[in-house]
Amino acid sequence: MNRLNRRSALALLGTPLVGGLASLSSPLALAQNFPSKALRIVVPFGAGGVADLTARIVAQKLNELLGQPVVIENKPGAGGVGASDQVAKSAPDGHTLLLMSNATAVSATLFKSLPYDSVKDFTPISTLGLFDIGVVVASDSKYKSLGELLADAKANPGKLNIGSINIGSTQNLSAELFKSVAGIDVQIVPFNGTPAVVNALRGKQVDAAVEILAPVMGQIKGGALRALAVTSEKRSAALPDVQTTKEAGLPAYLSSSWNALAVPSATPKAVVTRLHKEIQTALADPEVSKKLRELNIEPRGQTPEQTAAFLQAEIKRWGDVIVKAKIPQQ
Repeated sequence: MNRLNRRSALALLGTPLVGGLASLSSPLALAQNFPSKALRIVVPFGAGGVADLTARIVAQKLNELLGQPVVIENKPGAGGVGASDQVAKSAPDGHTLLLMSNATAVSATLFKSLPYDSVKDFTPISTLGLFDIGVVVASDSKYKSLGELLADAKANPGKLNIGSINIGSTQNLSAELFKSVAGIDVQIVPFNGTPAVVNALRGKQVDAAVEILAPVMGQIKGGALRALAVTSEKRSAALPDVQTTKEAGLPAYLSSSWNALAVPSATPKAVVTRLHKEIQTALADPEVSKKLRELNIEPRGQTPEQTAAFLQAEIKRWGDVIVKAKIPQQ
């Protein structure tokens, strides 16, 4: 074989080889081989909280369904910015996921600038669940209903104090939204964490508080606190005798906290579809559902499109609250 023919033969032999190697890294091949290693869910909160426990419950089931370990990586920090940035800049192969929450939506407006775009740099896969927020008082409070609290606030403008955790948190913004929707002149007092809010309630430093129910459920069940209303669309399964804000005469006030899972925006659609399918299967599992409900979390999955629309709606909603409450950007 002369030199030209040898070159031609090598060229012919090399073509499918190069194409085959290239196809190994194509989106289709990536999806077909997914998952090829352990998955990480980056949680923007410390271990032991509601968000962390939600992620761990779902991750345990995903481990079974995907046939690969699903590891929780806790990366707490202001507004979840560090965790979100880490996932946004990770390889878009479906093996690194972000646990989104209200904080994701809040941060989009609360911070002057972010190292990522909260909408464009992520593909939401599904919500995992919603958890209730409540208006609570000390057990010996004179307020026996939300109506009584509102009536007193309107009769005594500027006199009542409503507690919440730190400025810009879901609870704090929910308190600001409560103040705005109810049309009352009250002082929103931020504290460094739920235990401090509980102590302030019991010590009469504040008249009421707006808090996620899960971390104060023990105090409510134990009789130290009393829930006047829950801020969700329907009554809490854990507190069936407690009215919703709508039932208590404040239909325009709705506020729930939530968690969702997302991946970097360039992740192949087939990988997103596989993850979505397995997440829905996990949420439908009776044991997973039971564990989540025990934490006062309502399991609720959505399509990627629904979750993306929900995130954008939450960004606008909380952005409006931040602007109206004149909360300074960080």
